[in-house]
Amino acid sequence: MRSLERHRDVGAYALGVLDEAEAFRFEDHLMECPSCAAQVTEFGPATRQLMLYRRSTPRLVHPLAKPGPRMLDRLLAEVATRHRAGRRRLMLALAASVVFAVSAPAVAIVTGGGDGGRGSVAATDTRTGVWAQVTSDDETWGSSIEVQVKDGAGPRTCHLVVVGRDGSEETVTNWRVPGGDDRPHTMLAGSALRSGQIDHYEVRTSEGEHLVTLRPR
Repeated sequence: MRSLERHRDVGAYALGVLDEAEAFRFEDHLMECPSCAAQVTEFGPATRQLMLYRRSTPRLVHPLAKPGPRMLDRLLAEVATRHRAGRRRLMLALAASVVFAVSAPAVAIVTGGGDGGRGSVAATDTRTGVWAQVTSDDETWGSSIEVQVKDGAGPRTCHLVVVGRDGSEETVTNWRVPGGDDRPHTMLAGSALRSGQIDHYEVRTSEGEHLVTLRPR
């Protein structure tokens, strides 16, 4: 497939509608195309909205039912809102860093999960050598998740499993690890569980091999 056609596959890949062979070929292209990688990240909110729509659609709805005509407007509005919120957080962080630099330059502040339900946890498995970091934000519908993984034992397909305090398991995203590539890879996902309901996260291969466990404090 020509390079231009690869660029056009970014939406289909982000929404998970490519078949396995095409997805693997697009991931090879993604490693060499920063533009497509950025676009896949921007599709994250839209992908989560479609996933939530699928989960909230009653079982009695006809299988060929489609979202209403205003669904796209809501998705685009969410993307724009998140971009604005990200810019506001950046400006507040810069302002806070200036205040601390002037008033208390010798003080170092380390933050973990706060009252807003945001948290980050990282771990390395000494047996497999796999490192992973999960950052989550509580949402009204559950939690949005960003996972970063360094795994030099590819090629193989892996997925992130959210394990609830009640023992339930939810696979929230999957990815393909290229061969001989130990650079960190970032994936976006969404879980129906909020942070208080999550016991831990697990990275597993598609064959079920356990690679690393991450336990929030």
